[in-house]
Amino acid sequence: MPDITRSEVLGAIKKVNDKNINKDLLILNSIKNCEFKGKELHLTIVLPVNSASASDELKEKIISVIKEEIPGIEEVNLILETKTASPHPEQKKNSILPNVKNTIAVASGKGGVGKSTVAVNIAVALAKDGAKVGLIDADVYGPSIPLMLGISEKPKVFQQDQTLKMIPLEKYGIKMISIGFLVDDNAPVIWRGPMASGAVKQFMSDVEWGELDYLLFDMPPGTGDIQLTLVQTIPLTGAVVVTTPQEVSLVDARKAFKMFARVNVPVLGIVENMSYFVAPDTGKKYDIFGSGGGENMAKELKSHFLGGIPIDPRIRIGGDKGIPIVYDLTGTEYEKIIMDITRGLANQVHVRSITSGSKIEILLDDEE
Repeated sequence: MPDITRSEVLGAIKKVNDKNINKDLLILNSIKNCEFKGKELHLTIVLPVNSASASDELKEKIISVIKEEIPGIEEVNLILETKTASPHPEQKKNSILPNVKNTIAVASGKGGVGKSTVAVNIAVALAKDGAKVGLIDADVYGPSIPLMLGISEKPKVFQQDQTLKMIPLEKYGIKMISIGFLVDDNAPVIWRGPMASGAVKQFMSDVEWGELDYLLFDMPPGTGDIQLTLVQTIPLTGAVVVTTPQEVSLVDARKAFKMFARVNVPVLGIVENMSYFVAPDTGKKYDIFGSGGGENMAKELKSHFLGGIPIDPRIRIGGDKGIPIVYDLTGTEYEKIIMDITRGLANQVHVRSITSGSKIEILLDDEE
């Protein structure tokens, strides 16, 4: 029998029917080792899934499909590698955030698209999936994280090596910091650009984040000083761009996308907020702001469309009450949408750091 090629194996894996595998993210580099000896295939695959998703069921599905699709294989020695590892081990990042694996900016071209709602719910959803997560409210002029997470206390301060450090506040399984924790609710933040940028730098260097899989930044709208300061201070793993379906929002979202491209920050995906409205009495769907804008933009810019979030009054109520929808609307379609978007984002991060990972080994023989 001729040697089995990686392309053949990849083609087989893409036929696996499992919700945890995004087949669009599978590439030849996902297969690190492919060696056929006798009737035994030795295979190492790096899958863009969370470690928790690499179950025995998933492994058995992969092995079963490989045996069905590629004749002559009687035994598969499969090693799955998954990870939440940093694709940017640069000294610059490690000197500021030494124990943070991935840094992700959640951005928008304009205000009013629900960017903070998306950032909060992605952070909480990542934590629900078992990740260690931090959230920086980098929207210094309009901090909304304290309200959206229902936190009013102030962070504690301690001294470390003659430097004052803050301890981030915690809720819903995530650590967070915001200028809103440090100023009066009714006091406007009247700062020039360098002062605002300096605050974001301090949120990175002067906060005791500990070990994190993901540190998310809820960015201010636009493409100004704070955005440039962030990308110049640390190498970002990537960015998520939030938009709404209508063209007036998409125009500015494209600008945000292209800003990240110019500073060599990969856009991990696009989220369309306020995608549609489902009438609670009739179940009829209404495209209030148009339809398909975010998905079309993702195709145009060769990016990944992470998903669309519908309009629902309960999302607004949850934000006002300080209860993210992934907790407030547990078991609903809305929670599922957010979780799917978040897992798609995590998959993008896994794909970009595909060269190393934690190993899960399984050897399955044919049953007589």
